[in-house]
This record gives sequence, structure tokens and C-alpha cells, in this order.
Amino acid sequence: MTPSLGDPTRFLFFTGKGGVGKTSTAAATALGLARGGRRVLIVSTDPASNLDTVLETELGMSPTPVTGVEGLHGMNLDPEEAARNYRERVVGPYRGVLPDSSVASIEEQLSGACTVEVAAFDEFAGLLAGSETAEPFDHIVFDTAPTGHTLRLLQLPAAWTTFIDENERGASCLGPLSGLKNQQKRYEAALSALSDPERTTLVLVTRPEEGALQEAERTRVELAAQGLKNQLLVVNGRFRPTSAGDPLADRIASVGEAALDGMPAALRALPRVEIALKPHNVVGLEALESFFADEAGPDPAPWGDPQGTAAALTSAPSDAFPGLDVLADEVAADGHGLVMFMGKGGVGKTTLATALAVELAARGLPVHLTTTDPAAHVEHTLRGAVEGLRVTRIDPKAETEAYRRKVVDRSRNSLDAEGLALLEEDLESPCTEEVAVFHAFSRVVFSAKREIVVMDTAPTGHTLLLLDAAGSYHREMLRNARGGTRLATPLMYLQDTDHTRIVLVTLAETTPVQEAAQLQEDLRRADIEPYAWLVNRSLAASTTSDPVLQARARAEAEEMKAIREQHARRLFVVPWSAEAPRGTRRLQALAGAR
Repeated sequence: MTPSLGDPTRFLFFTGKGGVGKTSTAAATALGLARGGRRVLIVSTDPASNLDTVLETELGMSPTPVTGVEGLHGMNLDPEEAARNYRERVVGPYRGVLPDSSVASIEEQLSGACTVEVAAFDEFAGLLAGSETAEPFDHIVFDTAPTGHTLRLLQLPAAWTTFIDENERGASCLGPLSGLKNQQKRYEAALSALSDPERTTLVLVTRPEEGALQEAERTRVELAAQGLKNQLLVVNGRFRPTSAGDPLADRIASVGEAALDGMPAALRALPRVEIALKPHNVVGLEALESFFADEAGPDPAPWGDPQGTAAALTSAPSDAFPGLDVLADEVAADGHGLVMFMGKGGVGKTTLATALAVELAARGLPVHLTTTDPAAHVEHTLRGAVEGLRVTRIDPKAETEAYRRKVVDRSRNSLDAEGLALLEEDLESPCTEEVAVFHAFSRVVFSAKREIVVMDTAPTGHTLLLLDAAGSYHREMLRNARGGTRLATPLMYLQDTDHTRIVLVTLAETTPVQEAAQLQEDLRRADIEPYAWLVNRSLAASTTSDPVLQARARAEAEEMKAIREQHARRLFVVPWSAEAPRGTRRLQALAGAR
């Protein structure tokens, strides 16, 4: 446990860009507090949680004792399970009272992504407001989803409190407002806890990388505006070379130094903790125990052939791991279609999607590059216009406002003034954003019939909620379709392998690979088959003599072997780049890297 936290507040929120080590940092902190005699609950609010793996304990929706650690409990806020419980609380009183068809209709109305979001938020708010679940614990540590999803979660207490206060009609997108009013005190208590520096600390976890630090600054500003002003900065993965003359090691270190030197002044002013880059994956209690300790790394050992390590371990020729250029060849051959990069936050989806789009545009093809990620880093990665490349983003705020205007305009001729006022009031619900984003996503999916669309998606959990909305819409369309009607829903196009290529992006590390495998299973349950896996930023496909980097590369090669044998029908590999892949020149170089 790091002494930099001093006397920790009761609520500790760990947030940041995907892949910066939030779960490791949060779990190590919770473990340290428990070892110090505190009663601690660590909670993951990430729909794609891997807290079970890190703590080596299977967790559920209620506090579970962590094996081998007295005083430490863990739980996952599973959005789907929370939604099932929420729906039953709403629908249960009507069973046996209303006809079965009416009950089924209510259940269908509560099957969308909005219900999933609100149900998870309801559980989260209860922990902050002092529910029976929270009462036994001295500290509650929140391991949150990547930034965009977390900003939405932490803004919901204020959003729903305002909506309940201002809604005079007694209804909401989730049914009678009386049900929500019963929760108003809980939401107000949650908002009070979040904004109280004596009770809540926001821990901004980052890496010594430009993008991660910019994300930390954005989060600092937005959540300070929400009242979360007691903030701490944790820089994870600080690397210092342990051997001289290694260009890759020197470049990694210098990039980190430059990023830290260039961080915004307000971020620099926060209390700061730096954690050394580990030579191993941080999984299990033993690794967590030493997380806050500096480690020099393993003794230098002969590396053999770093350039060919991955191929040697899989007994495959070097061209068995094609790069992004081969994927570009395959997409260009069709001339249209959707390519979706999906995966855990921080694995490089934005960089790879942008690099592929730039490479296709350089070949003279018209390309539409878009993102569903609320954090939206595409333009920062691209850094300039490219001929033949159209860049857009699905901006939740802009899409919500456009959706509201469209619905109101369509209803002007059919509703009187009172009816329009009620409609506008209903559209102020926070649920409207989920519907608006889904409609925008659907338009992009359909547009790939005519052009090449490369889509950078939000981190896994957020994307799964979007796909859940596609499933709900598909079921609703089927239920209401008349005989002989030809349907074309977004889900159908996502299931069509001639229309959609889904590329699962991962790092060759234990947790990202496990999460990608789980994502693949989730997609297959929806009859969506991934096209390929892509291992990004591979040290095993690079050359290094640094012992820390060598140790990480050896572990990577084993993960790549497992991916090929157990998970991926096709596997692409992109080596670690000594230059930050920003701007068209470097992005094209990345697309051609082997």
C-alpha cells in the first residue's frame, strides 16, 4: 500500500484511459488497506471486469471474501444481472394481475440499453448512499470502466436528480416516475458523497504516454466540475532502461519522459505516485503485494533471437503473423464494408483503425473513419486531413440534441401544445442519449453497403451495451413485423460476414487476452463471428536487449501461441513502434510494419 494516500477517504475511485492499469492499482490499494487491518470492499463498475482474475477469486453481485486476505471482499456490478433484478422489481407486482401479454410487453420495454445503464447506476448509487451492502466496510474501492463510460456513470447522480426535480408529468422512459422518486434520496446522497472531499478521493491512473495524460487531464477537469475535487495522480508503468545501448528501450524511456514533461500544469500540481514498469503481468495476490515497490527486473539473460521469438515458439514461419498491410489488402479487394476494431480499453484500437483508414485512403479508396468512443481520440491520432478520408464521430451530446429536435419536429402536426410540452419533457431523460447514439450507430452500419467504413469502437463494456441495444431493436422489429415483410436491422448486418469484419484487438498479456476471449464468446452468442484477432504493440515481434523488456517479450510470445491455438482463426501482429504512431506518415508506416 502506498503511503502517498496518507489517511484514505472511505470512497476511492480509480479511473483513467483503458489499459493504464486501473484494476491493478485499485486491487493493490485494496489489498494494502486490508493488510493494514481495514475492512475493504473493492467493486468493479466495468461491464468487462477482470477483477476476478486479478484477485484469483470468483466474484458476483454481492460482496465475496477474497481468498487468503482477511478483511478484503470483492464484487462486480454486472449490468446484465442488475438489469434482470431491476426488471423483476418493476414487473413482479404485475404478474398474475395483468394479462401475460401485457406483462411481456412491459418486459420488452425494459429490455433496452437504457434499463441496463440505469440498473447498474442504481446499484452503484446504493453503495455511495450507505446501503446495507456498504455498511460493514471502512473503505469502498471502485475499479471503474475506461474514462468515457465512467464519466457517464459519475454524471448520472446529478442528471437523474435534476430530471426527477423538473419532471412534472409523473412518467419517464423507465415507467412511472413514482418509482424513480422513491430513489431520489439515494441519488442525492450519492451526489453528496461524490462531492465531499472528506469522503471521496478520485485517483487518476495514467501511463507516461501523451494520450493517457491528456485523458487524465480531461477527466480531472470534467469531474472537478461535478464536484470531485479531491484528486490524486498515479503514473503507472514508468520505465527506466536497465542496460545501455538498446534503441527500443531508450526510445520507450525518452517518450515517457517527454510525455511527463509536457503534461498540463494543473495535472502536474496534483499529488503524484509513480509505479515502475513490471517485468511480469500483474495478476494474483503475489504480484499485487509488490505492486508499489520498485523492481530492477530480472537478471540479464541471453535472449537468443528476439526478432523471431513469436514464430519460433509457435513453430510457424515468420509470415504466419501478417501485419496491418495484409488486412488492408483484404478490405480493399471488396471495395466496401464495415471494419470494426473492438477490445479492451488501451489496446490501441484507435491507432490501428486510423492507420488502416489512412492506408486504404492512400490507395485511392474513399474511406469513412468513425468512432463510437465517447473519449474520441481519432482526430488527435490523425493530426490533419487526408485526401479521400472522411472522419466523423458519434458524439453523444450532439446526437442526443439532433434526436430530440427530429422527434419533436416530426410530432408538431400530430400533437397540441400540451402534448409537445410533455414530449419535450420526456426527451430530457438521460435515457434519450442511449437511444440517440444507437440510431447514429445504425446509420453508420447501413452506410457500409456503399463505402468502406472503419469504426473505432469504445472499450468492450460500452460497446457490448451498444450491441445489446441492437439486439433489443432487432427483437422488437421481428415482434412487430407483418408476414412477408423484408427486414434489415443493424444486427443482421453485423452478423453478415460479407458486410462486417470484426477485428478483436489485444495486447499479448494475460488479462487483455482473457477479456478478448470473453468478448468473442459474447459476440458468438449474438451470432456475430469475429474476423480475426490482432496483437498490438508486440515486444515479442520487436528487437530488445533490455532485461525487463525481454521478460515481458517472453511472456508475450507464450500468450501469442495460446491465442493462435485456442482462440483466433486468423492472427495479425503489429510490433511495438519506437515512434509514437501519430500523423499520416507514422500511421502509414505502422500499417506496413511486419
